[in-house]
Amino acid sequence: MGSTSAVAAAAVAFVGGHFLLSHPLRRRLVQAIGEGGFLGVYSLVAILTFGWMILAYRNAPLTAPLWPAGNVLWAVVTVVMLVASILLMGSLIRNPALPTSGQPAAFPETARGVFAVTRHPMNWSFALWGLSHIAVFPVTKNIIVATAIVILALVGSALQDRKKERLQPDLWPVWESKTSYLPFAAIAAGRARLGGFGPHAILGGLLVWLVSTWAHLPLAGWAAGIWRWL
Repeated sequence: MGSTSAVAAAAVAFVGGHFLLSHPLRRRLVQAIGEGGFLGVYSLVAILTFGWMILAYRNAPLTAPLWPAGNVLWAVVTVVMLVASILLMGSLIRNPALPTSGQPAAFPETARGVFAVTRHPMNWSFALWGLSHIAVFPVTKNIIVATAIVILALVGSALQDRKKERLQPDLWPVWESKTSYLPFAAIAAGRARLGGFGPHAILGGLLVWLVSTWAHLPLAGWAAGIWRWL
């Protein structure tokens, strides 16, 4: 039988490994083993620590929920997860934050679609996922894992901005001036306009939302999303 302390230890290793390798250790490792070697080490550490966290989660006891999750909360979370799915799928195309094969990423002339919402749509989709799962499944082991995902996503986004400012001083600050870290902040400030969502974001997000929430029943044993009411 596992314990919640094992989940916490695995979560710290998962998040800490990402931060250490992505920032203070990255330059020295790239110099020592090259970019390809670094990516291999980074991927291996990420896979191992993530696997450890999932195994610890599965073996940890199920504690009592800290609050009830009624239909109103489930309805709110269902909508939030649709937004998260749209952000995720929209982030896969023309995203200057995604790694490239050594060449500078292409920067859109204007922030449209999910990038008008936030310049970190992928990480915010993960953060919304974590917050949503805490809201409707507030047991200790789930709170630990979901909080780790939220911290990795949101702190990682802020650290990525600092790294990009250093590595792309002529490009990233300009992109920052057109976008925002916080969702909808650039729109509220008049630096971006809401709209321009491509079909990959809307239709792709809708499909991911429907499939992932449907999969809750066979994988987790309880229905999620609109499937709770169908």
